[in-house]
Amino acid sequence: QVQLVESGGGLVQAGGSLRLSCLASGRTFSSYGMGWFRQAPEKEREFVAAIRMSGVSTYYADSVKGRFAISRDNAENTVYLQMNSLKPEDTGVYYCQTVVRGTTYWGQGTQVTVSS
Repeated sequence: QVQLVESGGGLVQAGGSLRLSCLASGRTFSSYGMGWFRQAPEKEREFVAAIRMSGVSTYYADSVKGRFAISRDNAENTVYLQMNSLKPEDTGVYYCQTVVRGTTYWGQGTQVTVSS
């Protein structure tokens, strides 16, 4: 069983920055990859970024490349999403996600609102 808890969302003006955190339970955090997804109102959930267990390899959606950065601290069981140059279209609920032994786990989400 894995529990994920996101934090760090909020209201920010366009061009601003936010840093999201996702704290994972369990002692095997360093053994699996982590991802961030988001869901805007009346839209499907979409991939934002992912990071492999070692933290060396990262992947991004085209819409956030160059603006967002995913990282992890395996000692703290935490994955981060640094979001810079935020745009109104980045507004949505951001979810942390992982897959462990074939089971997908999601956090409860944290709201990010970017005003124009």
